[in-house]
Amino acid sequence: MLKTRVFTAIGLLAVFLPALFYLPNVWWAFLMLVLALFALKEWATLTGLTATQTIVYLLFAALIGAYFAQSISQNGLHPFFLKALTIFLLSAIFWFLLAPIWLLNSFEMPKFVMVALGLFLIGAFWAALICLHAIDARLLLSLMATIWIADSAAYFAGKNFGKHKLAPSISPGKTWEGVAGALIGVTLFAALLVFGFGYDDLLIFPLFLMVAILGVVGDLFESMLKRQANVKDSGNILPGHGGVLDRIDGLIPALPVAVMLIYFTQTLRVA
Repeated sequence: MLKTRVFTAIGLLAVFLPALFYLPNVWWAFLMLVLALFALKEWATLTGLTATQTIVYLLFAALIGAYFAQSISQNGLHPFFLKALTIFLLSAIFWFLLAPIWLLNSFEMPKFVMVALGLFLIGAFWAALICLHAIDARLLLSLMATIWIADSAAYFAGKNFGKHKLAPSISPGKTWEGVAGALIGVTLFAALLVFGFGYDDLLIFPLFLMVAILGVVGDLFESMLKRQANVKDSGNILPGHGGVLDRIDGLIPALPVAVMLIYFTQTLRVA
């Protein structure tokens, strides 16, 4: 299993990294739309949509995504970015206020609510990928690395020191010690960027800590949905890793909120 996970990760990085650094904004938008549609397909499965309903759902999302990607090609990214800021703000409200209440009570929402929520949350994630790519591909990679480091540090700390369960009814394996390990891990990562690579903006520390916390919330939220759907993984498209949602559950809340925070704390140039 470990070998399979490693080979899958290497294959994904071999495609992702060249695309991240060399694709123009519009082609990056279309590539990330494909990723978002895979995630949305798994969301549809967790929601309980039929095969026909899922096809209609994905076609609708693809048309919306293609429209906005084409508008980037014609008008540049700046108009798209300004429209996306509203979505990012609503996303922050959801993840900071509504999602914790939902997790505490483990509501089972009507199907039509889940259908709309999937479009909104994964759409916000897709828009954030586009905006961050335009701002600085290295910044996007750093934010994604923050989630990966937080996950690894949480696993290590939880396995070796975990005693106090974080949310036993949703994800029995997660502990408060794991959360502490994640926060320590991303703090060290931020310190490495500041003191080792000359990054001169100390806002990186609260930014990375916020990303790590939102990553935990996103992970728990997907775990709740999988528990309600009575499945272990969101899908099986990634050998050794499960589904696409299983890999991006922490990024879905973190990236949109990160874009908004970055935009409102400093002036950024969007191509």
